[in-house]
Amino acid sequence: MGNEIRVLVVDDSAMVRQTLSTILSSDNEIRVIGAARDPYEARDILVREKPDVVTLDIEMPRMDGVSFLRKYMRTLPVPTVIISSLAEKGKKITIEALEAGAVDIITKPKVGLMEHFESEVDNIIRRVKSASRSKVDRLVIPQPSSFNPVSTEQIKRLDETTDKVIGIGASTGGVEHLARIMPSFPASSPGIVIVQHMPEGFTNSFSARLNDISKIRVKEAEHGDRIMPGLALLAPGGSRHMKVVRSGGQYRVELFEGEKVSFNRPAVDVLFDSIASYVGKNSACVLMTGMGKDGAKGLLKVKKAGGSTIIQDERTCVIFGMPGEAKKLDACDLEVPLNKIPSALISAFSN
Repeated sequence: MGNEIRVLVVDDSAMVRQTLSTILSSDNEIRVIGAARDPYEARDILVREKPDVVTLDIEMPRMDGVSFLRKYMRTLPVPTVIISSLAEKGKKITIEALEAGAVDIITKPKVGLMEHFESEVDNIIRRVKSASRSKVDRLVIPQPSSFNPVSTEQIKRLDETTDKVIGIGASTGGVEHLARIMPSFPASSPGIVIVQHMPEGFTNSFSARLNDISKIRVKEAEHGDRIMPGLALLAPGGSRHMKVVRSGGQYRVELFEGEKVSFNRPAVDVLFDSIASYVGKNSACVLMTGMGKDGAKGLLKVKKAGGSTIIQDERTCVIFGMPGEAKKLDACDLEVPLNKIPSALISAFSN
């Protein structure tokens, strides 16, 4: 079968290897080409078979999954879905796995594992298929010198502006890409609001990681937080959407429950729709790497409302799905590579 997705399963539990192999093989578009109990067995299969996707446990003998992931992503990049009981809410190792190049995370429960897998068959298959379309060779981290610093003149101009909002939306590949661009925003940057598709509980650790490496303050958004210069608010993953509202002379974020939009909650479209409604021409939004269509229609609304709209270019995206859909709608003013996103957003307010 020419278009089949060839998958390598890596887990130290024979029962999990068998169960995942059975689940994945039940779909006629997927073929499991190997199952390994540790990274050393997996390495040999990787080199020999060159699979399209790897499912990878974290806690394994001889070498942990994240260390293994870092090793093979440098030499033989393969879309990887972490399936692990260690991938829990707030775990630092989960963020490390995403930064190392994992494109998705599925949490295994510590009890009731088989029952859980039985109820998640369609979800696991869907996410492995999505992973197979990721271009993980674009996750190679360039030297810092390749990033465009924001000029002093741009920063001075920002000091003269008020009530500006930057909106960022991302999905697959976005964790690693956000970690690369956030340090380039100046301390005087307009307030930033971010939706990055992540499971519930992981965004607090990720925001702390971004805060550690950025000039601006980065935190997981709380209901009612004010959007201020020098602050980035990351939407909590999983259970609520995030939107921007006007409160007197201030912009704030509201978190609210609601149905998933484009299979996601929080959804980029919800954020961008609210920016179009409440911020309009005082906004600049960028849609970055990601699978699907989330954010494309919202970006178009921002453009029609007079805001500046940017997409990450196809060359630097892990998946050009979301930006590509926005491009089809003629929703973007600019298409720029990853390293130019911060300066493009700042320049939007300078012009």
